Amino acid sequence: MKYLIVIPDGAADAPQAALGGRTPFQAARTPHLDALATRGRVGLVNHVPPSLPPGSEVACMSLLGYDPLAFFTGRAPLEAAAQGIALGPDDWAVRCNLVTIRDQTMEDFTAGHITTEEATALLAAAQEGLARDLPEVAATWRFVPGVSYRNLLLHRGGGAAAPLAADLRATPPHDLMDKPVVDDFPRGTGSRLLTEIMARSAGWLEDHPVNRARLAAGLRPATHVWLWGAGRAPAMEPFQTKYGMFGTMITAVDLLRGLAALAGWKRLEVPGATGYLDTDYAAKGRAAIAELATADLVCVHVEAPDEASHQGDAAAKVKAIEEIDEKIVGPLAAHLAAAGPHRILVCPDHPTFLATKTHSRGHVPFVMAGAGIDACGATTYDEVSAAGGGAALEPGWKLMGVFLDRA
Repeated sequence: MKYLIVIPDGAADAPQAALGGRTPFQAARTPHLDALATRGRVGLVNHVPPSLPPGSEVACMSLLGYDPLAFFTGRAPLEAAAQGIALGPDDWAVRCNLVTIRDQTMEDFTAGHITTEEATALLAAAQEGLARDLPEVAATWRFVPGVSYRNLLLHRGGGAAAPLAADLRATPPHDLMDKPVVDDFPRGTGSRLLTEIMARSAGWLEDHPVNRARLAAGLRPATHVWLWGAGRAPAMEPFQTKYGMFGTMITAVDLLRGLAALAGWKRLEVPGATGYLDTDYAAKGRAAIAELATADLVCVHVEAPDEASHQGDAAAKVKAIEEIDEKIVGPLAAHLAAAGPHRILVCPDHPTFLATKTHSRGHVPFVMAGAGIDACGATTYDEVSAAGGGAALEPGWKLMGVFLDRA
């Protein structure tokens, strides 16, 4: 038996006036997703418990079959795992975005999709600034470059008491697009230090050659670092122990790479997969088909619908869903139908509403089709069709057990 999971990140949404009162799923042309709905089960599931932040870090952990109430410790530790960074018992990881803030407003949480090379140079300058202005802090804190605007700040405790605690809360910068930031700095134990680093970063980055070159080219500069998603290393049970098989993750996002690493999955890098709207959907589909020759379970994560929502671009979100249907779901469904017994699950992690440009908790539609799954009478895959599929599956992390018939 072969198993395929497709995660269209943030694709769930509400009806949009710009789309004639339809959701993006309803407005998109998705013949392959609708075919799965016709022969399978469509329903609703909620991957974000009320007490946890409504982001992919929580929702994707649930979607991969782990109870976030038991295993979630923060977003940054997952991204540290993606980079192969082991965290000790006294260590903390903090997510560090390079952002553009002007007039106290979050203009761009990606600093104009700054390049990894540029980000690496800017973080080196930030580390120098930290050593100069806060030498007592620099001894245990280190900026670690990641990909583009997505980076880390690590605290290595070395047996000393950590300056942070579990009550620390911070707002993801993508939830602040076009909004004032003055009331959304970190709160809780350690927040004063993180806020000071964020404030001082403006001086560390302002006159950097990278930013001067970006401004000269008409690009947005990285004006600040924005710190959030702090946490310690989680202790996740291996997926093979929990569900009896290994998996392969195809993604361009460190968060999903980290979850896969902690679950003991293989991580497959695909050239052309960017994590943005320009990602090579077809390359992801081809890579998944090739991987299914040896793997029993393959998961394809696509960030593009979420990126479109953060931009408030309904047309781009519809196009991203159509690309997923045409270049990932369609080819893979055809391949699996010819290969033998299989199951396919398509499910967003959380809603990302175009109206607010932010992640949200709440129900998302799933479709599940294949061997042993009876047709439910649905003819389309969307939020309205899923709402007619009976009671929502709760809690969301149990969806994986149902899909793998391990419930």
